[in-house]
Amino acid sequence: MDIYRRKNRWKLNLVVAGVFIVLITISYTFYLGSRLKEVLEINMINFADAYQSMVQNPEDLNKDVNFETDVLQRNTNIPIIIVDERDSIIMSLNYTEAQMGNSRYLRKRLEKMEASDRKPIAVKSEVGVFRIYYAPPFEYQLLSLLPLIILLLLATYIFIGYLGFSSSRTSEQNRVWVGMARETAHQLGTPISAIIAWLEHLKMTEVNEEQLEIIDELENDVSRLELIADRFSKIGAEPSLDRMDVAELIRDTMAYMEKRAPRKIEFKMMTNNGQVHYARVNKHLINWVVENLMRNALDAMGGKGKITTVISEDGECVNIDISDTGKGISSANMKTVFEPGYTTRQRGWGLGLSLARRIIENYHQGKIFVKSSVVGEGTTFTIRLPKG
Repeated sequence: MDIYRRKNRWKLNLVVAGVFIVLITISYTFYLGSRLKEVLEINMINFADAYQSMVQNPEDLNKDVNFETDVLQRNTNIPIIIVDERDSIIMSLNYTEAQMGNSRYLRKRLEKMEASDRKPIAVKSEVGVFRIYYAPPFEYQLLSLLPLIILLLLATYIFIGYLGFSSSRTSEQNRVWVGMARETAHQLGTPISAIIAWLEHLKMTEVNEEQLEIIDELENDVSRLELIADRFSKIGAEPSLDRMDVAELIRDTMAYMEKRAPRKIEFKMMTNNGQVHYARVNKHLINWVVENLMRNALDAMGGKGKITTVISEDGECVNIDISDTGKGISSANMKTVFEPGYTTRQRGWGLGLSLARRIIENYHQGKIFVKSSVVGEGTTFTIRLPKG
């Protein structure tokens, strides 16, 4: 449980750090935009002053206009349109020859300038008042978009890195699971063989009918352990799937669990009017998954309650709903119950549901999830298997 709290806390810290970076970038963008706007306005005021000086007293041939000419010539990137009192365009600067020769294009550009929040600069001359409209140069627009471009590149880099890391981690987890499952099967082999030998020894001794029944049940348990160990030893290889009646599989597992459950636990199974539901499954692995869910249900109910299994179909899947009347799962833990290490028992390993999900999703191409859960009332797990 603690590992997932730390994991969630780490995710929260990353989100907070990401939001902080975004806020800093946005703030810098606004600051940069305001500074660019100030520089642009200063340049245009200088341009307007120089232009006004040029258009005043044009008949004065002795006037020194070198400075004004230099100011006007230095403006090589700010798009400018100058109109007279009748709103006629009398000059345009920093457009291509084709654009300056296209009156319709210039009029559209003028309309955009008029619609912007940039006020035109009025220039008085002997023939009237001119208005100078302008727009930010293309370089200014690119510069103002730079923080957004950086954010986009950063997000792309993080996304690609996350995909690579996630793929690598999943591959590593799969190798660990395969190795652990095979090692578990190997370790089970020796004690299982020893138990079989002791059972054979017991059968050769004089036993009464009750003891013989106990030996038979022990043999059933050992046979089940052998099958599970065999299946686990083959995890990682191509699974062998057979078309089987799902209800029959569940019925066998339920009968096995019912004999080993407290007497106050009630088992019940329902199907759609006795309809046969076929799916392509590995019998022993599916039995193990169902058994694991039922064992968890028994632990959650504390010796008294009801386990209900409902089998149905929808579309292309067979659904197995396994419900209990136990303690339930809090909404905060619903997303972590299938993670390795999640357990509510003091000595639990927290691997059962994680392995169950791998068996259902990786080997059977199905789905397993918590359908519903209410604390104090019970939980329903759903297994979805493709129809056979």
